[in-house]
Amino acid sequence: MSAVTPIDVPMSDSTSRQLARGEARVEAATKRTKRRLTSRTATIAALVIAILWTTPTFGLFLSSFRPAGEVATTGWWTIFSNWGFTFDNYLQVLEAGNTQLTMGQAFLNSIAITLPATVIPLVIASLAAYAFAWIDFKGKDWMFIGIFALQIVPLQMALVPLLSLFSRGVNIGGVELFSGLNAGTSYSQVWIAHTIFALPLAIFLLHNFVSEIPRELIEAARVDGASHGQIFFRIILPLTMPAIASFGIFQFLWVWNDLLVALVFADGTVAPITKLLAEVTGKYGQDWHLLTAGAFISIVVPLIVFFSLQRYFVRGLLAGSTKG
Repeated sequence: MSAVTPIDVPMSDSTSRQLARGEARVEAATKRTKRRLTSRTATIAALVIAILWTTPTFGLFLSSFRPAGEVATTGWWTIFSNWGFTFDNYLQVLEAGNTQLTMGQAFLNSIAITLPATVIPLVIASLAAYAFAWIDFKGKDWMFIGIFALQIVPLQMALVPLLSLFSRGVNIGGVELFSGLNAGTSYSQVWIAHTIFALPLAIFLLHNFVSEIPRELIEAARVDGASHGQIFFRIILPLTMPAIASFGIFQFLWVWNDLLVALVFADGTVAPITKLLAEVTGKYGQDWHLLTAGAFISIVVPLIVFFSLQRYFVRGLLAGSTKG
């Protein structure tokens, strides 16, 4: 029996017009929401909150450039009367660490942990969101309710069972799963843990966004003979990219700033920067001035990610908040 060669069905002009209308509807809803949320009172309140929020961060930034003696004896607001400027804190914190790795190596570990732990749940969640929104199958509603309910399970309750699972492994049909994962020796168990913890919220949020895509657009694509894969990659992904980018920013920040999962699953040569920051102050916290420099080293990458995806982040927060 010969294999059937799949045919790539091109989108017709009607489907293209429907797609353009869907994008225009999202843009129009975003503009309307911006106009409704913009007011002089809201602007003043946002400025006050921003000043109060950034003042401690500004003080931490100034302290990171002050000598250790000045940091220990005077406040950052006395910088002009107790002048001192040095890069020693940054040099010391980059050389600090334990016997297995330095802060610079831990910085690279954080990147190696965070990127896959952000991309993997986004890929799985976007596919699952499309399935729950536009594919009919038995038990779909109950399964979605179960995924939604998983959000209330505390992360701490799953740490020990996951650690036990990675240590023993699972045998399914003669295939041993997780048998090669030893906590503290590779990135794999950290990626799996962060993916498991992120999926319930990611699926819920992306499902709400995907389900608001006009039904006429999906039906027009089906009439043209498009498969689920074509609909997902050519229609769903372009329209939901703001929502995906928004959750991607949140997930990136959560994983990058995580300490609890790192303490359990990432040790030794795969420890992230957050784990070493907790140790850089010394046994009794006497070197806490190094923490000021280490904190700003650790936020360089999150700032780059946020500002590079800021426009998608704003669109993802506003789009779908009103009915188009």
